[in-house]
Amino acid sequence: MPKRPTDVWREHLAEEAAAVAAGTLAPEDAYSGALFPVALLTATDDVLAAFETDVAALGASPADDDVLGVVERVVLELNRVHEAHDEAAYETEERELLCAYIDDSLVAAGVDVAALTERQGLGRHEITDRWRDW
Repeated sequence: MPKRPTDVWREHLAEEAAAVAAGTLAPEDAYSGALFPVALLTATDDVLAAFETDVAALGASPADDDVLGVVERVVLELNRVHEAHDEAAYETEERELLCAYIDDSLVAAGVDVAALTERQGLGRHEITDRWRDW
C-alpha cells in the first residue's frame, strides 16, 4: 500500500514541532497543528483503513463497478470527514495527496486505473470527481 496522506501530515507536524523546539521557527508561525488536528488525522485514518480493506477484497480482475464502488465509498466517507471539520479539512495539497493515494492504492492492487477511467469516459485523474465535495 502506498504511504497514507495522514503519514505525510504527521511528518509535517513533527518537523514543525522540531523547528519550534530548535528555535528555528517561531511558535506563532507554526500552522500544521491547526491544519491537521488529531481528530482530523484519526477520522481520515479510519476512512483510509476501511478503503485499504475494501481494495484488498477486490481480488484479481475486479469488475469496474466493484472498483468504482470502493472509490465511491472512500470519497463519500472523506466528504463526511471534510464536512465534520467545517468543510476545511482538505485544502488543495491535501486533496491532491488523497486522490493520488486512492489512485496509487488501486494501481498497487493491480487495477489498471487508466483503462478503467477510459472505459468510463473519464480522464485519467477523474476517478473521484463524481462524488467528491472536498
